[in-house]
Amino acid sequence: MGFDISYHPISEEQINTWYFEVIANPEKIEALASDHQIDDFYKTKYQDTINAGRETDQNDYFDKTHGFFIAVVQGFFETYFYVRGGALSFSENKQLDSYYKKWEEFIPIGSLTKKVQNRLVENYCSGVYISADQVVRLLDDYHHNLEIKSELDQLFSDGRISIFLKALNFAKERGLGLLEATEVVEPQPLDLNESKSYSNLFNCDKEGPLLYQTTAFEQIKNIEQRNGLPENEILQNVKVEKVHVEPASTTTGTEKTNEVIQKKGFWKRLFG
Repeated sequence: MGFDISYHPISEEQINTWYFEVIANPEKIEALASDHQIDDFYKTKYQDTINAGRETDQNDYFDKTHGFFIAVVQGFFETYFYVRGGALSFSENKQLDSYYKKWEEFIPIGSLTKKVQNRLVENYCSGVYISADQVVRLLDDYHHNLEIKSELDQLFSDGRISIFLKALNFAKERGLGLLEATEVVEPQPLDLNESKSYSNLFNCDKEGPLLYQTTAFEQIKNIEQRNGLPENEILQNVKVEKVHVEPASTTTGTEKTNEVIQKKGFWKRLFG
């Protein structure tokens, strides 16, 4: 099973304002949606996410509930970045730990659950959080510390480092931190029109899904060549199936239908 990783530029203040304050006062969604020009479709998804957050139990993993929902909520407000399979949480290099800020360091204790990992533990989960000052430091170290550069280049190989650096620079320019998550957005590389997101798909930076698609096509072409198959033989016969279970949905059947209609043809409209 692979991981669809995303990076979400968001400050500690925004985490509180957009998520925890709304958990306590759901009526604030109306003003936030109006101030940030969030349309009704995504305002409803925002409300659904908050409702799910309000049902979080003290015995749940924070990372698989509040942490994941915070990443989803960020995508209703601002750009986020997709990187297939590359995550800071996957690194065993302890030097990278100095860049991360734990949820326990800035989330009120009453909002925490009993289990907090501060890393990806499985699909549909938040990962590490880099505060705004450490975003600046990590970027600087990437350019001046050979060990850090080597580790990041390895984690985000095959061209993915440019996307991760793009996310860091986006956060730096706006004075934001950066939150890692998985399965907020799930691109379908063989047909990007079939991609989906628990957040706003339009706010996903397009470079990551396009790189994923290019890589997938190249891998298929190499398989065909190694096995002496006609060109596009695999693509013509491939059957795409979801192999992991989605978290419980809070949307109604009508809302799901509207979501499909809203998303249909998104990538075609976006990329031309």
